[in-house]
Amino acid sequence: MSGQRVTSNPQAALSALVSKRERLQEELRLVEKQVYDLETSYLHDSSQYGNVLRGFEGFLSSTRSSTNLRRSRKFQPEDRLFSLSSVTSPAVEEHMVGRDDGRPDTGPGRSKATGASKRKHGLLQGRERE
Repeated sequence: MSGQRVTSNPQAALSALVSKRERLQEELRLVEKQVYDLETSYLHDSSQYGNVLRGFEGFLSSTRSSTNLRRSRKFQPEDRLFSLSSVTSPAVEEHMVGRDDGRPDTGPGRSKATGASKRKHGLLQGRERE
C-alpha cells in the first residue's frame, strides 16, 4: 500500500475521505465554471466571423459593413463542445432544461435534425425474428 496511510480508526479515515471528496468536488465545480465562462466569451467574440467549431466561412465571405458588425449571431447550446463534455458542467444543466426526460436533444447516436437516432431496419428486423 505505497502512498496510502493506514489508519486504525475507520471513522477518521472515512471523515478524511469525505472531506477530500468535498474539496475535490468544489475544485471541479470551479474549473468547470471557468471553462464555461471562457467558452462563452470565445463563442460570443467569434460568432460573427467564425470559430474553430463552426468554421471560418463567415470571415472569408464577410464584408466589413456596419450591418454585419451590428448583427451578432447567437451561438447554440450544442456549440459548447468543452462544457458539454462533462456531465457535471453548468452547461449540461442548461442544455437539459428544455427536455422532458432529462436527456440532451443531441449526442452520440442522436441526429441533430430530428433529435433521435435512426434505426437500422435490417439489423433490428433480423434480431426481432430470432
